[in-house]
Amino acid sequence: MPQLLAPAPDPGAVRFSVLGPLSAHHGPRELPLGPLKQRVVLAMLLGSPNAPVSVEALTDAVWPETPPRTARKNLQVYVSALRALLPPDPEGGRERISHTAGGYLLRVGEEELDALRFRSLVRAAQGRPPRTAARLLREALDLWQGPPLGGLRRSPRLAEEAERLELRHLTVYEDWAEAELELGGAPALVEGLRDLVERHPLRERLRAAWMSALSGSGRQAEALAVYDDYRQLLARELGLEPGGAMTARYRAVLAGGEGTAAAGGTPGSARRGAGTVLPPDIGDFTGHDEELRELLDALADDGPGGPGAGYGHGPAGAVLLTGPAGAGKTVLAVRAGHLLADRFEDGRFHVPMRDGAGTRRPLDEVLAELSRLTGASSAPSRGVPRDEAWRAWLAEHRALVILDDVPDEDAVRPLIAWAGRGRVLLTARGRLGGLAPVHRVDVPPLHAEGALDLLGGIVGRARVRADRDAALRIVRACGLLPLAVRVSGTRLAVLRHMPLREFADRLADPAGALDELTAGDVSVRLRLGRDWDDLPPGGGRDAERLAARTPEGPFTLPEAAGALGRDEGAALRAVETLIGAGLLTSPRSEVSAHSALYELPRLVRLYALERAEEAGGVRSPMLTRG
Repeated sequence: MPQLLAPAPDPGAVRFSVLGPLSAHHGPRELPLGPLKQRVVLAMLLGSPNAPVSVEALTDAVWPETPPRTARKNLQVYVSALRALLPPDPEGGRERISHTAGGYLLRVGEEELDALRFRSLVRAAQGRPPRTAARLLREALDLWQGPPLGGLRRSPRLAEEAERLELRHLTVYEDWAEAELELGGAPALVEGLRDLVERHPLRERLRAAWMSALSGSGRQAEALAVYDDYRQLLARELGLEPGGAMTARYRAVLAGGEGTAAAGGTPGSARRGAGTVLPPDIGDFTGHDEELRELLDALADDGPGGPGAGYGHGPAGAVLLTGPAGAGKTVLAVRAGHLLADRFEDGRFHVPMRDGAGTRRPLDEVLAELSRLTGASSAPSRGVPRDEAWRAWLAEHRALVILDDVPDEDAVRPLIAWAGRGRVLLTARGRLGGLAPVHRVDVPPLHAEGALDLLGGIVGRARVRADRDAALRIVRACGLLPLAVRVSGTRLAVLRHMPLREFADRLADPAGALDELTAGDVSVRLRLGRDWDDLPPGGGRDAERLAARTPEGPFTLPEAAGALGRDEGAALRAVETLIGAGLLTSPRSEVSAHSALYELPRLVRLYALERAEEAGGVRSPMLTRG
């Protein structure tokens, strides 16, 4: 049989590089990429290969402060120059850069862009035996030629992209080092890990790998010193203790082992065995910094039973993020999951508690998915129920499980281990009052500045700066909810010609505001409808009466009683039901029910009025056009 040879490189191929200084080669020849602003445009297009990049995003990257009046024309000049410079797409002979409804798009193949090749190699290494994984990861790391996008970081957008790439490089280096440790390559790793720890002193996974490499090289005293230095640094800087995996490795070194096998495997063995299944962390996270800190503290605190067990606000077997639909609970949960990678070495997993139509998923279906993701046994054995077997697995493993969009308490009670090593993070619109031993973190709407920052990240900060008053009207009409702001930003990114003030006027019209808050298959009206479906009998009708019969803005308990046609005791119970469902806001500090001021958020009020009219109830002048 003839020997199969790898195909020879195409001498006429184009090669783009962003994993180092921006460059492009056509065959052996390096292409002159032109002036700085033109290179910023190319780097932005390569940052989203084969996907449109909006004119607003390009403008914001090239002119982060104040763009000139000729910005759009200047961009066209830069794009034209790049079109002339780059050879056509080999697939169809088309120009590399095309203009679409969403902006400019650069066509590039996986073998033509080092970042795409890097991603492909890393994916290929997942789940492979250590020797194969180490080879593929090393090949991926060898693609790097220095700090990414060197010389272009004066653009804030490109600085963010470079930081994202560097963090990915760091994670892959850790994966590679852990695979090499499994293969017995500890001595060759020590110096490289030392250099990275010096640059990233709080990176626990790097420290753990360095400690294992030192121990595996017979340098136990130095390995122990790595742990002690890290423990003191964490206590001084963050008031925390090292995570369980690091501590277990330290104890193994103390016991005289090499620090890996005695600790139950290499630093990455548990992680690769269990895996991690989280949605990607968004790049434009903004606001909710206080809530994120509280959440991280609740999940990362190490007590006697593991992370969170010593937290002073009640048992931390479960933490609940609660807030209205669209407040950003899922985004916050996923971000915490990514930030706590080193705390949960047995994996981090995200499981939706509803299907695509918003219907609650059966318990058996959720348990089967948890079993598939974590490797826990879902089959009952010797009379042990599935849910009990799951709780036993969770109690024994340092894993974080995000149960997203919980419909009610019964849906999750069987899934929570109230003691042990694992943690469950819940998100729900209501407060799940029946789950008493749970730490609750309220997720309110954004502050105005955070909402403006989120909008600017989507439509372009220059566009927001040009008409800040209109942008402020937009985010306030969205109730400062991240979901509504994102939908508005998505629509405005597509409707590039529309002035912000015109869209603000549309949102100000109560009769059409919810019609505007739809982008593709994402609809604020649909999300609110799911809230209504979850209400107990009569709850939706109570919300509709309050919307139609109370003034806009805050109202009192006596006003609620009048609107509902009930005495104050019955009205209070109805109001508290709506508060528990996340449809009504209440004071954040202690105050008597009679003195409290309650409020229906604007979008909830508009939806309630729509429902009231559809049901033939009281008509509201708010929804009457003209």
